[in-house]
Amino acid sequence: MTQFQAQVFVTLRPSVLDPAGVAVQAGIHHLGYTNVQAVRIGKLVEVTLEASDRATAEAQLTHIADQLLANPVIETFRIELQELATAAG
Repeated sequence: MTQFQAQVFVTLRPSVLDPAGVAVQAGIHHLGYTNVQAVRIGKLVEVTLEASDRATAEAQLTHIADQLLANPVIETFRIELQELATAAG
């Protein structure tokens, strides 16, 4: 088995209004950074898992993100996966 570390980035679809992002952008502008043109707020979920190979880990993470971490109606997700260690056995 191989241990993997994944970062799952969940963000609102571009067509969905992001009021939190708009509020943060306004705050940034109040700080004087008027060159900031857009802010979108999302979430990061870190997952450590063991799988027999990278493809299996990616498939499991995709299912987890699709079914639990992201609302497919209004959100999208992106997975970054790296191998940590292979267990001796």
